[in-house]
Amino acid sequence: MPLLVVGSVALDTVETPQDRREDVIGGSAVHFSYAASFFTSVRLVGVVGEDWPGEYTEMLNSRGIDTDGLTVVPGGKTFRWSGKYLPNMNDRETLDVQLNVFGEFDPVLPDAYKKCSFIFLANGSPTLQHKVLDQIEGAHLTVADTMDLWINTERDALVELLKRIDGLVLNDSEALLLTGEKNLVKAGHVVREMGPKFVVIKKGEHGAMFFSQYETYVLPAYPTDQVVDPTGAGDTFAGGMMGYLAQQGKFDPKTLKEAMGYGILAASFNVEGFSLDRLKEIDNDALAKRMDEYKQMLTF
Repeated sequence: MPLLVVGSVALDTVETPQDRREDVIGGSAVHFSYAASFFTSVRLVGVVGEDWPGEYTEMLNSRGIDTDGLTVVPGGKTFRWSGKYLPNMNDRETLDVQLNVFGEFDPVLPDAYKKCSFIFLANGSPTLQHKVLDQIEGAHLTVADTMDLWINTERDALVELLKRIDGLVLNDSEALLLTGEKNLVKAGHVVREMGPKFVVIKKGEHGAMFFSQYETYVLPAYPTDQVVDPTGAGDTFAGGMMGYLAQQGKFDPKTLKEAMGYGILAASFNVEGFSLDRLKEIDNDALAKRMDEYKQMLTF
């Protein structure tokens, strides 16, 4: 089934202890879409300026990603982010953020997009996420991402959003901030009780936790020693997870656990190269092979 994602499209400048790349393709909607495209067709809604390279759009289209919802603002400049990773490759310093056209992003969905059954609201203002949901007609599954900025500045809107969605994806520090809990397991259940049917807490190199009314579990990260650039890993995880769910057309407990696994594996490939470089090198056979290894790793 087609999968809709609404989020940021950006030009990133990334510096690591080994290398530096300027103006590479980035943004939450981009990393999500590319990972999801291994499983299903994707419809992307975002905004860029005239400085956005046309070849980036062509590359997304080549993956079956529909970019009719990608607005190009005449005379505008694309959202830009610049960051530097510390030697441990977990911590990073944001050097510069220029919201540009993304700062005034007010998405209007093409008519065909409004009927998508699977919806992902990538990291963004809860007010904007509400506006997107107001345009959706009968979604089967709606999942959102959030971050500490929105928890601190738009908490009321976020709390109302949680009552309108089926799933929430956030990282461990955000879950603790949102709930005020010190225990991550308690925090996961508190978030779920705020509205969504399930909650996924990302733990970076330690994998992800899942919470629903029926079960709680942790899936570890896939062990890779080739961590080149972690930028977009969380969005890639969400893309792999949602892409698989849309492909299967359901989100029962078994399918959700499989989807979590594919999300983790997509993210494991993402960190092995800058931007989308590593994901461009793999195919579905590579994902399947790594899934076999992952299952073997989890079997006693």
